[in-house]
Amino acid sequence: MNELEQTGLAAMRDCWITGGPTFDLAPAAWKEIAGTAGPDERERRLLAIAAQALDIGLRPAAPKVLKRRPALPALALPMLPERLRPLLRAALKQAADARRKVRVVTLVASRGFVLHPMDWMPAVSDQNSPDVYAPWIDWQAGVEGQAHAPRENLTAENWDDFYPAARRIALADMRRIEPAAARMLIETKGSSEPAEVRLALIELMRFGLALEDAPFLKGLSTDRSGKVRELAGRLLARLGEHGQHGDGGADDPIAELAAFIAEGKSGFIRRRTTYTPAKLKSPAQEQRRAQLFETCNLVDLAARFGATEPEFIGAWQFGADNNADILIARMVAASGSDAAVTHMADTLVADGGKPALFVLHLMPRLDSHRKRVLVRLILKDWKYPGALNLAEGIEASWLEWDDLTNGQVLPALRSVIGATDDAMRRGLDDILETMGFLTTTAAAARLIDEVVAAGMPPAAPSLALLRLNAALAEHPSATDT
Repeated sequence: MNELEQTGLAAMRDCWITGGPTFDLAPAAWKEIAGTAGPDERERRLLAIAAQALDIGLRPAAPKVLKRRPALPALALPMLPERLRPLLRAALKQAADARRKVRVVTLVASRGFVLHPMDWMPAVSDQNSPDVYAPWIDWQAGVEGQAHAPRENLTAENWDDFYPAARRIALADMRRIEPAAARMLIETKGSSEPAEVRLALIELMRFGLALEDAPFLKGLSTDRSGKVRELAGRLLARLGEHGQHGDGGADDPIAELAAFIAEGKSGFIRRRTTYTPAKLKSPAQEQRRAQLFETCNLVDLAARFGATEPEFIGAWQFGADNNADILIARMVAASGSDAAVTHMADTLVADGGKPALFVLHLMPRLDSHRKRVLVRLILKDWKYPGALNLAEGIEASWLEWDDLTNGQVLPALRSVIGATDDAMRRGLDDILETMGFLTTTAAAARLIDEVVAAGMPPAAPSLALLRLNAALAEHPSATDT
């Protein structure tokens, strides 16, 4: 359609808007089609032709910058059955943030299903969703090429044939089985990647981390990315390697951090060293202390006091300063050796009560057995029920009904059902959501019956994840999908 025809069509439209006839304004070809009919029918025919012209003739051409995407890849697990999608959507709606939505997705994946893409899609930057969603992450990133990662093992030759997310998964598996081969791939191919990609690749070195990795990590001290240099330093610290922090002067961050810690003695007969957070004088000091704990490494801090990592952790006085306790726990999780992490976890769990809560910051570094021991301890004691919502890296769907009855969980839930206080209601919602993630199918069903019998409406939104859990089969059937 040329410009003259577009102008004429605009005049016809204006005429229709004002209620006048448009036959005299129509192009000659249109008049031939509409001219044999009566006045009203003639206008209807012209209107139909105009609508077709607007819908087809004036449809804008797609910009040349647009690219056609490949079809959304099929995933390795079957789609969640259609009958369960309403329950899933209710659970996703109840989840308050992206982290909690990933927990819903993780629960479903643990039962052998993936979600419909119209219900949930991982973000491009998502590294916490189950590995089965890696093809969707790469598709979201707009990566062109094949729909699936190659079936062969990742090598330097086929490096570019793997999408970024699929490549990370392959490298993580290699680090568990062939750590040296994975390290060589990261070293040879990762150096040419952008900073954010290099950072993600170096982070995979935590799997199977060993002294053989130290030379490569030391070589990253000259990397052009500050975040890569910092991560490499923390990984070296896990291997017991000391960083370069100056000569102990005023500009040495380790010396500055040590000034926030008071060294003392306790005991009358067997004197032992203690480390207690010093009293702070201002919010600025508290902020600076937090920055130093975040950037310094445990092995260097312990060495500053002439102690080993386990000795420093064992002498730390938990309970003197809650914020400092959290900071030391995060430091251990980030830069402590495996021995230091397990020592701290076992010591605090043995102490029980509030000290055990600081182990939650170590969760990503703990093995499955220790994670479950800590969860059961918190459920049994039940003084700090909201703590479980802060934990990361907990497995889904393993908590049995006996674990819920062996402690104060059920009495505590009964006591807050029907509460009018907003904070108590939010706490109840969080607890039920956490239980929906942790429990087995049978335990989820029994817990729903328990809280409904205690007065909670069966359709309460806070039961959404528990209802989904209870409806999911332990072993999906191909016929069910």
